[in-house]
Amino acid sequence: MPEREDAGSAASLHMVDLIRKMRDGGGLDEREIGFIVEGAANESIPIEQLSAWLMAAWMNGLSIAETRALAIAMRDSGEKLDSSHLGRPAVDKHSTGGVGDKTSFLVAPLAAACGVAVPMISGRALGHTGGTLDKLDSIPGFRSALSLPEFETVVKQCGVAIVSQTPTLVPADRVLYALRDRTGTVEDPGLICASILSKKLAAGLRGLVLDVKTGSGAFLRKREDAEFLAALMVATAESAGTHTVALMTDMSQPLGRTAGNWIEIAECVELLQGEAGGSNADLRELSLQLAGWMIHLGGKTETAEQGYEAAAAALANGSGLRVFKEMVRAQGGDVTVFEDLQSSHRPGARLELKAWKTGYVSQMDTMELGWAVQRLGAGRLRAGEPVDPHAGVEFHARRGVHVEAGQPFATLFASDETMLAEPSERIKRAVTISDEAPEEVPLVSLIFTRENAERYLRDAVR
Repeated sequence: MPEREDAGSAASLHMVDLIRKMRDGGGLDEREIGFIVEGAANESIPIEQLSAWLMAAWMNGLSIAETRALAIAMRDSGEKLDSSHLGRPAVDKHSTGGVGDKTSFLVAPLAAACGVAVPMISGRALGHTGGTLDKLDSIPGFRSALSLPEFETVVKQCGVAIVSQTPTLVPADRVLYALRDRTGTVEDPGLICASILSKKLAAGLRGLVLDVKTGSGAFLRKREDAEFLAALMVATAESAGTHTVALMTDMSQPLGRTAGNWIEIAECVELLQGEAGGSNADLRELSLQLAGWMIHLGGKTETAEQGYEAAAAALANGSGLRVFKEMVRAQGGDVTVFEDLQSSHRPGARLELKAWKTGYVSQMDTMELGWAVQRLGAGRLRAGEPVDPHAGVEFHARRGVHVEAGQPFATLFASDETMLAEPSERIKRAVTISDEAPEEVPLVSLIFTRENAERYLRDAVR
């Protein structure tokens, strides 16, 4: 049985004792949580014991103090990026995930163009949500699996890099994350918070902007659960020394007009090239708000509003596009594909889905729309499955607009025609067309800073 003799105490720690303690509702201190994390990272604690502890933690919940201790212990379980070498304040953005959620390709280069460093560690598609790395992989030659020295080099050179988690970065989270997926212990605020923040804090960030989704396409579909997670992440990151804000943002419909892989990259490049927006005005606006907060937390402006204006200027003058291309080139990508975005999109089959009735698009089950995109081949059910870079959906109508029966509603892309029927039926089931227009939903409904996050947690009944 794994045990550890503490340097300053005669008491040894035993994993079975900690499982029983957590199972029976007793809290764990920093030393005990550190023991579990170390055992996960170096594989000295058996998988069955880690699984039992995770279930006990899921059933009883982690306290705010335990969540902070877990996040910091996992942060320190492997290599960390020394951001002092970057020559700029390091700031990042994290989204809890959604459909068409492609803001990283806009906010990262825009913030970098305004003088902050953006060392972004991202993930792949799983379930109904798309993966930032899968979208970047649709660019020929792009490398997301960089070593830590390569990662630092690209950030120094371009101001930004978007990479996958390295084998030596936060190894404890890699073990615990995989176990949570296999043991049904994913949906716990403390475990989610510690997992997300351990990776972000390992990047040596000065500031962190969180995009917490709400609505039908959100991972946490209950508004109160999403708010609690947002406040918990802000308070935890702030207690670890990273200035953090969380924006509660709408995911009651796909963000922008596309959901997939290459088509999302193309949509962002069009905006970086100066497209004014329209069907993707929400994508442009949210990206500017997120980038504005990143620039502000990086100390480049006195307010987030000034950061917004700086990001808008970087979008207008083309410096955001220049930084994005520099990053792609530095990570091995072929930037010539951006010269003709349409010809670079090569799906094997496509289907134009027409509106099936006349009326207002009043409601979208965005999670169901995400599953439609996944079934086209753009996402995966299990880690490691291949994805189709050219699969996805382009939406021609958005929530609140009036459509006529027979007009184009969406275009579906897949590798072959046999994959089109099921997703088209899913889209029809997911979208409600009514006689009355729906009420407008704010794009950003709430912003948590340290002060109101701590107040929220004090008042929360959990």
